[in-house]
Amino acid sequence: MKYTVLFEKTDTGYSAHVPDLPGCVAAGVTLEETAELMRTAILMHLAGMREDGDPIPEPRTIAEYITAA
Repeated sequence: MKYTVLFEKTDTGYSAHVPDLPGCVAAGVTLEETAELMRTAILMHLAGMREDGDPIPEPRTIAEYITAA
């Protein structure tokens, strides 16, 4: 499955979360580090949901850049 990840610049680096997987978050110093941590976080989050017998949510969030002039 392919989930949308939202990244935000912070004072100390970057944070990220997956809107379709509440509680699935990561933070790192660089965007690359944060993306890698997020990949691991998603896998762990889904594994935990499977272990608990929770249904795995289908990806629903779509992100797009829109230029406003």
